[in-house]
Amino acid sequence: MFEIADRLLARLDAGERLAVATAVSVVGSAPRTVGTSMAVTTDGTVIGSISGGCVEGAVYESCTQVLDDGVAQLETFGFSDESAFEVGLSCGGRIEVLARLVTPDDAVTIAALRDAAAGRAATAHVVLGPVRAGEVVPTVDDCDGLRVFSERSVPPPRLLVFGAVEFAVALCNAGAVLGYRVTVCDPRPVFMTPERFPSADEVVVEWPPNYLARTEVDERTVIAVLSHDERFDADLVAGALASPAAYVGAMGSRVTHDRRMTALRERSVDDDALARLHSPIGLDLGASTPEETAVSILAEVLAVRSGASRAPLRDRDGSIHLIR
Repeated sequence: MFEIADRLLARLDAGERLAVATAVSVVGSAPRTVGTSMAVTTDGTVIGSISGGCVEGAVYESCTQVLDDGVAQLETFGFSDESAFEVGLSCGGRIEVLARLVTPDDAVTIAALRDAAAGRAATAHVVLGPVRAGEVVPTVDDCDGLRVFSERSVPPPRLLVFGAVEFAVALCNAGAVLGYRVTVCDPRPVFMTPERFPSADEVVVEWPPNYLARTEVDERTVIAVLSHDERFDADLVAGALASPAAYVGAMGSRVTHDRRMTALRERSVDDDALARLHSPIGLDLGASTPEETAVSILAEVLAVRSGASRAPLRDRDGSIHLIR
């Protein structure tokens, strides 16, 4: 439910009751992951999506029933059920869904939602059964013999974009859509305005290597160097490669790439570190515009972070959706 935390809070803060349905188990091929939620308000409004369209109708009915009687419902839809095609789950997977009532008095749930909406770590424990289904508990210490679903949310991963170029504007926009906490950095104040980068969470006017050295970088961070400014390019990329970042990419032509590699070797960057560098940045998708290039870059980022093959789905066998 944490992916729709802000929208749930808007309703709860207005005093509304909600039925929240959450995917608590997914087996095989399914379009959404465990923890994905859909909510129904008392006026029938639907918030979110639990299956990409497969079982929404059946889940909606469960939610309306929960709003009527307040009793949580745990249901399973899947390929082994005769009703699988009836409810729309024809993708071959199995999904277990808990629908429960959430009210403005549910302090534990609301506190977790506020943490998630603010980008902080959040956890919610919900009893699935065989008794006390739908009950939210602060810990699992007193839940012996019960099946409990624990949902966790972590702060969004960071996307650090260096260079105030048009490609950076498009990449910031696309990164925000994918849920990154976006920072753009460039030393030239005339180009670094919030109006130019409306999707960025932070617009930093600073010498890029200095900013990289002082900011937080972890194993989920994505670093994209789009400026190829020779005054700081090699120092910046070297610093990025020395960090624990999940992905380091740098834009430039083949000539720029060769010059960059020479400069990095002169700075004693070893071969293992150089092998982490994605330069020229992005996948070969035929991109030409800034927006297309942003898709190319983030497609490569997604493939690198997930370990996917990058092959067309039509050329692969097995499950399409990665169950995490």
